[in-house]
Amino acid sequence: MNRTFTLLLALLLGVGMSFGATKSASKTFVGEISDSMCGLKHMMPGGAKACTDECVKAGAKYVLADQAAKKVYGLSDQEKPKQFSGGKVKVTGTLSGDTIQVTSITAAQ
Repeated sequence: MNRTFTLLLALLLGVGMSFGATKSASKTFVGEISDSMCGLKHMMPGGAKACTDECVKAGAKYVLADQAAKKVYGLSDQEKPKQFSGGKVKVTGTLSGDTIQVTSITAAQ
C-alpha cells in the first residue's frame, strides 16, 4: 500500500511539473514594427513606415524586428501593430516558437 501511494504521488508530481513547465511567462520585447518581407532591413525608399505599410498592403505580415538581437518575431495580433508601423515599440506577450502571443504594444523611446 505504501509503495503504491509513493508511486501515485510521484506520478502526480511529475504531471503537475510538466504542465507548469509548458506555461511561458509574459515578457517584454523591444524593437521596430516591420513587415515579414523586409524583416530587419527595409528595401523600399521612403523610410520604415512607408516601406512597412506598402509591404503589408502587398500581403506581408507585421513583425517585430529586434535589431540588437538580429531577430525577427512574428506577431499573433495583426491589428495592434498598424498604428505603430515602422516605429519603435515595446511588445508584451509570451513567446511561442518565433511568434509573440501579443498582450500589448506601446510606443518606446
